[in-house]
Amino acid sequence: MPLAEKKKYTAEEYFAKTQDTNEHTELIDGEIVALAAPNELHFDISFSVCSRLREFISKNGGSCKPFMAPFDVVLDEYNIVEPDIFVVCDADKRDGKRINGAPDLVIEVVSSNRSDDYIKKFEIYKNYGVREYWIADPQYERILVYRFEKNAPAEIYTFSQSVPVGIFDDRLELCIAELLKQG
Repeated sequence: MPLAEKKKYTAEEYFAKTQDTNEHTELIDGEIVALAAPNELHFDISFSVCSRLREFISKNGGSCKPFMAPFDVVLDEYNIVEPDIFVVCDADKRDGKRINGAPDLVIEVVSSNRSDDYIKKFEIYKNYGVREYWIADPQYERILVYRFEKNAPAEIYTFSQSVPVGIFDDRLELCIAELLKQG
């Protein structure tokens, strides 16, 4: 007896199926994946980092715009993600409802989905043209920084170190420990 095949959803089917729900989901390789709600530390990190990015962009007159989950990023017909924090510099990718194309910077704050952030999301973001990807891990108080556009090995920082933001030519540095103290 053959095994039943999983349905592979398209972006159009995904939006139709999830439009009237409050569930936090993503579409990964055509599969709808449920996401856990963030805990307080996860939220504090996301909010603090996004606020600092917004402040920097505003003060420097940049065309980039920071976002926080939940906000859809459509990478292709079978992949729709909701990064914890991301920056989009190309206004043509924004349509008011979602982002269409890869963000310039993505920061995922690790929670219960450890392998998703370290493996699945790493591959997705690298393959779809994200310029810079950070994995902020509260359990180990470290940040892995991948600068895909430079094809460089990962840089590792602790939460108490200042991390340069490559998409802004290192003119902005973020220290999660300091941001959490302020918030």
